[in-house]
Amino acid sequence: MGADRLAGGLRRRCDCGRAAFLVLALLLTAVSAAGCGGSGHGAETDPEKGSDAAILNMGLARELTLLGVYTRGNRLLPARRRALGRRLRAEQQEYVDAITKAIRGLGGDTEAEAEEVDLGRVKGAPGLLALATELEDAAVDFYVDEAAHLYTPAPRTLDAWLAAGHGGHLGMLPPGRG
Repeated sequence: MGADRLAGGLRRRCDCGRAAFLVLALLLTAVSAAGCGGSGHGAETDPEKGSDAAILNMGLARELTLLGVYTRGNRLLPARRRALGRRLRAEQQEYVDAITKAIRGLGGDTEAEAEEVDLGRVKGAPGLLALATELEDAAVDFYVDEAAHLYTPAPRTLDAWLAAGHGGHLGMLPPGRG
């Protein structure tokens, strides 16, 4: 009976994962389909697109910082957690790529740089997971706060996708354990 319960639990977890993947795929499709408006009215000549590009550049800096943490920090994780680290890193790369594409779609330039994070002070997996949780939580707050300041449809959709994605990351990260 324990094996059936475990199998049923795993099946439910997989169904939730498929549903989350479907929602994210639909959001990505919406971002791609929405575009960023007519050509010739890019971030340099359209103040709304310029504002959106500036906000997305701030988001890109956060994403690059998290990408660096997951890239360099995976070595601090025990073997049983490295697959999670690789998954989080892969999703961060998707976020970086999506924001870069959106900024360019607005006619803007990517000007973001990752914040320097000294992983030398991070003590093992618990320290890395605490840092990742802090950065993921800050990312959710950023995207929720900036949603009201975005003018054009594609960046709004992207913002919602990013907020949801980072919320999902918070759900995947174990609370303070390695």
